[in-house]
Amino acid sequence: MKLLNKSVMATFLAAVLALTLLCGCSAKTDTAAVTEATTDTQAQSQDEKGTYKQISSDEAAELMKTEKDFIILDVRRQDEYDSGHIPGAICVPNETIGTADIPELPDKSQLILVYCRSGRRSKEASQKLADMGYTNITEFGGIIDWKGEIVK
Repeated sequence: MKLLNKSVMATFLAAVLALTLLCGCSAKTDTAAVTEATTDTQAQSQDEKGTYKQISSDEAAELMKTEKDFIILDVRRQDEYDSGHIPGAICVPNETIGTADIPELPDKSQLILVYCRSGRRSKEASQKLADMGYTNITEFGGIIDWKGEIVK
């Protein structure tokens, strides 16, 4: 009789162990599915926000020679712009870029080359512009790396 009880108990424990393993695998699969769905949603959200391109100041100088119909956007403060800027650049300080339309940038598909002093504000401004629907934003860092002409 004791042998029968041990056999039943062993079978019961084996069944519980099997169910535990199956439920554990199922939970991992569900977690993976949730993670995948979350990642897809985040990627879609980022796509909807828009992106911008980053290049070096040398590449930007080359683009300025070969491209037509582009805007050079200096996103530093007005006083910084007045102390020296790239020829032809317009000043729209990063702090003023938000959600409202920017009169100086009416064409959201036009090539806009963005810079600041060191590259931090130009990255922020570029992302804000992309979030606002501008589709041809190219950020090239800061004027401290610019090897070309500067006007005062």
